[in-house]
Amino acid sequence: MAETVDTNSFKNGMHIELDGKVWRIVEFQHVKPGKGGAFVRTKLKALDSGAVVDRTFRAGEKFPRVHTETKNVQYLYDDGSEVHFMDEETFEQFSLSHAALEDELPFMQPNASVQVLTVNGVPSSVQLPASVELTVVDTEPGVKGDTVSNVTKPATLETGAVVQVPLFVNVGDRLKIDPREKRYISRA
Repeated sequence: MAETVDTNSFKNGMHIELDGKVWRIVEFQHVKPGKGGAFVRTKLKALDSGAVVDRTFRAGEKFPRVHTETKNVQYLYDDGSEVHFMDEETFEQFSLSHAALEDELPFMQPNASVQVLTVNGVPSSVQLPASVELTVVDTEPGVKGDTVSNVTKPATLETGAVVQVPLFVNVGDRLKIDPREKRYISRA
């Protein structure tokens, strides 16, 4: 029998099965009103579609728990329809659909190490590191004397991603980028 988890032991990041789909608990809140029974408000994200929904459950309600783990893998290449990876421990190769990784691909370089989330042993999504270092391949030159704070310009990185950067950034600069928020952190 599958392991079950009830609403009292919810944790952020935990995965549960609901309506035949796998959902990740983004956040939750136990509510104990003065009148009536306690309940749990949750924000759930569907692993397959990425849709985020708000759901309310009675306290003590049980759900099948879904086992997940992360593995270090190497990003090999993207052939347009599939993105290919290799497990760094077993050297086993596998692929995920290009459409499932559209948000992450602009920040991944071939041969880079990333983490893949596996759900019940099946690879489902990629987790990027908190920061990646990429080189600027195209940006407008900054105008001398234009030093107003918080003014940004678009810069195209070596992987094709476009992020907003400060005016002093030039072509050829190595930048530290936060791939989750798609924003400039600092020069590398």
